[in-house]
Amino acid sequence: MDVTYSVIIPTYNEAANIQKTTQHIRKLVPDTQVIVVDGGSNDATVALARSENAEVVLSRAGRGVQCNAGARHATGEILLFLHADTFLPANAFELLTKFFSDGKTQIGTFRLSFDEQRPLLRFYCIFTRFDSIFTRFGDQCIVVRKSFFDQIHGFPDWALFEDVELLRTARRYTSIVSFPAEVITSARRFVKMGIIHTQLVNGVLLLLYFLGVWPSKLARLYAIPLKQNVKNVKTYP
Repeated sequence: MDVTYSVIIPTYNEAANIQKTTQHIRKLVPDTQVIVVDGGSNDATVALARSENAEVVLSRAGRGVQCNAGARHATGEILLFLHADTFLPANAFELLTKFFSDGKTQIGTFRLSFDEQRPLLRFYCIFTRFDSIFTRFGDQCIVVRKSFFDQIHGFPDWALFEDVELLRTARRYTSIVSFPAEVITSARRFVKMGIIHTQLVNGVLLLLYFLGVWPSKLARLYAIPLKQNVKNVKTYP
């Protein structure tokens, strides 16, 4: 069975990463549709994406909004929502074809690894092979059958935790598969802010989200420590 893919990459000022990420995808599967959905970058992100023959969609900023815009533009049966600073494993598409050739597979994520080999980060990554609301997030590359994505109405148009909500909705209908390979994502936020501090901030925000605090307010809280402590780390407005 032939399976077709669309890789959707939401961006906001990702000139430092977008070429490398796009080139890596092309090495794995040269003819796969790559869609870069830009949320108003004021750097060279869009020009660099176009130079790599990615299809560029211009969107209102916000990862949920941008991912939905990319999905509307996609022609593949299977959608990969990939962060601009994340690399797929070398056998990604072989694995995905194997899993999605089975009609029971609707959605899944890869396991996580970081580009920094630090003990605490490695320990954190162990848990990403298990499915729970505390261990599955968008930085693991959410991969979903387009028909199922449309059935559950895609991502909420939120500024934060749009990935958590999509996966929560999906669990009402099916299991979230853990693909047995690791994406490699940037540890830039952990390195700049400190691993324990970053995890504490993430945990508190996640708890507030479960208690009903609206994601737009949480997104503003999420941005505060970045603005105070981190330079050159891009967040979504």
